[in-house]
Amino acid sequence: MSSDFESYEQDFGTITAEVTNKIGRIPKLSGEEKTQLVLNVDKQLEEVRELLEQMDLEVREIPIQSRAMYNGRLKSYKQEIEKLEKDFKRSRIAYSDEVRNELLGDDAGSSENQLIKLREERAHLLDNTEKLERSSRRLEAGYQIAVETEQVGQEILSNLHSDREKIQRARERLRETDANLGKSSRILTGMLRSQNIASLHCHATSPSLSPNGKR
Repeated sequence: MSSDFESYEQDFGTITAEVTNKIGRIPKLSGEEKTQLVLNVDKQLEEVRELLEQMDLEVREIPIQSRAMYNGRLKSYKQEIEKLEKDFKRSRIAYSDEVRNELLGDDAGSSENQLIKLREERAHLLDNTEKLERSSRRLEAGYQIAVETEQVGQEILSNLHSDREKIQRARERLRETDANLGKSSRILTGMLRSQNIASLHCHATSPSLSPNGKR
């Protein structure tokens, strides 16, 4: 079985080498010659895909202990054909400088200038886009700072309002204390006056004694 796989490998190498060479020639051709070469490459790529299918079937028949090695080789071949197909697609729409100038004639120079101009405009547009993005980020950062500043200001105002209420309550308690002290002072003053008056009245109404102790 492995001998069949290796035979397919040889065919794969031969065909892919031819395809690679032809893909490199396609951009240099035009008209019917290019069309014929494209059809030829397309046919050979189909043959390569069929070879890969045969190789895949052969790998499934190989003993498990040896299968991993052949699976790795098959995987690399599949990656190679994928790359060839991508190169083939690009080559079908590509033209060499000589073919492009031949097809465009006098317009080739103007087309090149237009292409250069488009590239410059694209670069300019990208530059402007980057500037707008930077400006947008700066505005966003400024807005965020403004929001945070507003939040801090609101917190400060809230704290000031709370402190004002505390000060007002303290003043009210101080007024109440002053009023209570004034009331207490008036009561004490009244009590002292009452005691003084009573004391004077007692002295005035008590009998006087003679020097020898008799009335």
